[in-house]
Amino acid sequence: MNGEHETENTLTNRQGHPVTDNQNVRTVGRRGPTTLENYDFLEKITHFDRERVPERVVHARGTGAHGYFEAYGKVGEEPVSTYTRAKLFQQSGKRTPVFVRFSTVTHGTHSPETLRDPRGFAVKFYTEDGNWDLVGNNLKIFFIRDPLKFPDLIHAFKPDPVTNIQDSERIFDFISNSPEAMHMITFLFSPWGIPANYRQMQGSGVNTYKWVNQEGKAVLIKYHWEPIKQGIKNLTQKEAEEIQGKNFNHATQDLYEAIERGDYPEWELCVQIMSDDEHPELDFDPLDPTKLWPEDTFPFLPVGKMVLNKNPENYFAEVEQVSFGTGVLVDGLDFSDDKLLQGRTFSYSDTQRYRVGANYLQLPINAPKKHVATNQEGGQMLYKVDREDPHINYEPSTIGGLKEAKQPGTEYTPHIEGNLVRQKIDRTNDFKQAGERYRLLEDWEKEELVSNLVGALGSCRKVIQDKMVQLLTKCDEEYGHRVAEGLKKTGSDEKGHIGGPIGATQTDEAVEKAEQEGHSADPY
Repeated sequence: MNGEHETENTLTNRQGHPVTDNQNVRTVGRRGPTTLENYDFLEKITHFDRERVPERVVHARGTGAHGYFEAYGKVGEEPVSTYTRAKLFQQSGKRTPVFVRFSTVTHGTHSPETLRDPRGFAVKFYTEDGNWDLVGNNLKIFFIRDPLKFPDLIHAFKPDPVTNIQDSERIFDFISNSPEAMHMITFLFSPWGIPANYRQMQGSGVNTYKWVNQEGKAVLIKYHWEPIKQGIKNLTQKEAEEIQGKNFNHATQDLYEAIERGDYPEWELCVQIMSDDEHPELDFDPLDPTKLWPEDTFPFLPVGKMVLNKNPENYFAEVEQVSFGTGVLVDGLDFSDDKLLQGRTFSYSDTQRYRVGANYLQLPINAPKKHVATNQEGGQMLYKVDREDPHINYEPSTIGGLKEAKQPGTEYTPHIEGNLVRQKIDRTNDFKQAGERYRLLEDWEKEELVSNLVGALGSCRKVIQDKMVQLLTKCDEEYGHRVAEGLKKTGSDEKGHIGGPIGATQTDEAVEKAEQEGHSADPY
């Protein structure tokens, strides 16, 4: 319905009022002053002031795309129903719509996509049973295993609260006191720490989850995304810096242009399966997110593939406002006792309510593509009531309202017992897999890893350097020795100085070079 003289392209404000002059505020005379009742101006400028919701604390810089997940109906060569009753996996060829958000973890919304950092790999499945969010990273492990340490980890990697500059000394001060991080650090400072783009990187759920079948029996699960068509590519520090000098949005542009030209990226979803017990035969705890499950014992089993074939229509409405949570599971999927996963499950959805609002799930990008009926009321930006009877917003009721759903299979009821304690897991084994990863790297990757660590540690105090060398030597003697020898050549600054972006070298020289090579100009 349009007013007289209005078309679909007539500019209005959000009240539907036609805007007849979008160039000039109302003033007393041509030169002003302006008046307080400039309604169109106030509506326009106050909305502009609020164009940005609070930035994500982590994963602020991101891009995304729509697509679909196509199930194989099997896990490896077995029927998938053997292990899970989740409907999206059951039939071969069954397609489920998805939205994927790729991101960098540490830096802000317009930071370079060439920085050394884990990459987020979050997938929202719009299934017939509601949404399933598989929220992970490109690397298959993490720095820590206890969620209590997560704010400290991020604070150490974020800019100094005084200088507002990321500083490698802060990072390694934390890492050198967190031996469980050695495995992740070995990946992060190797070429795996800078994927060439988002299309050519792996993804992982990182944490351990569970699958539950129709009989209510569960197995432990690890999820892995493998880029089956486009392959995997990483960058050296030097290559990344050269790319950054020309285009710091290169990964976003790469994904967008690939989809626009019809070169749709694909990933195969594989799972590793383990029986749901403590596995005393292993030298690590299978719920420890700083560890990999060995593929020779727990092979990657394909369950389906994902294709991204549509770019967002609006970045803010989709990529920026899309909201994920590790607790968003459908029937047939469940949590494990992984401590980090349990902490993430509270934190993720809580931060969405703070960042986007209490009714963030009513936004189209977050809403499930199925019937929704809740008794939730009010909250910021309530868009609609989620039920047929607007009067009965409680349950149970004999006069109307919503009713409970039927249990679709035997309920999963794991047995839990033990004392309430604040203790580490028994099998920490912080160094073995880090050493194995170092030895598996190609020679050029080892050189890059050592060079990047030496460059970053060079700005740290000697006490931090010594602690890191000690930990790296426990991973592999050659590994620690090479870093120690590199540090001897660079020396150390007992007072410490600002180290600059993680992995970057000669950051002090860049500051000096800007002053020395800047061209003088007269004031105007």
